[in-house]
Amino acid sequence: MGVIEVNGIRLFAYHGCLEEEARIGGHYRVDVRVEGDFGEAERSDELGVTVDYGRVAAIVRDEMAQRSKLIEHVAARILVTLKAVWPNGYRWQVRVVKQRPPIQGDVDEAVYTVVG
Repeated sequence: MGVIEVNGIRLFAYHGCLEEEARIGGHYRVDVRVEGDFGEAERSDELGVTVDYGRVAAIVRDEMAQRSKLIEHVAARILVTLKAVWPNGYRWQVRVVKQRPPIQGDVDEAVYTVVG
């Protein structure tokens, strides 16, 4: 068993329930973690038998480009797409961080994590 993490994927996106968020957007960070049997990759040294970090980042970028009201929704979409691309029984975790959310008070970030 092993773990691959692709952390700190930084994006600008337009998620949120407020109309202003759809217009002005905001800063986000996404972390992806996958647990599974990567023994074949360890032995073969071949990219085709493991999870490609670049493809993970591209999937995150594509899904984050589609507006959602809730970060829960976009996180779930990312998870569904990752599982469709790599249906090998891996256990995934997607963490979406909305930096400086426009809520009352001084809040650094709002975070949602989905596991599947």
